[in-house]
Amino acid sequence: MTEKLSDTARTTMIDPLLNEGWSLVDGRDAITKEFKFADFTEALGWMVRAGVWAEKWNHHPEWSNVYNKVSVTLSTHDVDGLSALDAKLARKMDILAG
Repeated sequence: MTEKLSDTARTTMIDPLLNEGWSLVDGRDAITKEFKFADFTEALGWMVRAGVWAEKWNHHPEWSNVYNKVSVTLSTHDVDGLSALDAKLARKMDILAG
């Protein structure tokens, strides 16, 4: 069962993501980031690669795409806030974006 992050886990898992361009969402226990790519094809390819991991981990992002930009918000709906799955998927997205 997935659990909401404790204060200690937040420091360990979320704080490093904030240094990588993720930010906390105002009024919600979630993180967000906008990824920018060279063009639409690169953005779409990244979404497909990230989507494969999201499906594998059964943890799906809220995201939207406009041309070369992909806006992502991560939160675990089952716990009404951030969980280890959000940190895991955020790290994978950063790695895939290179």
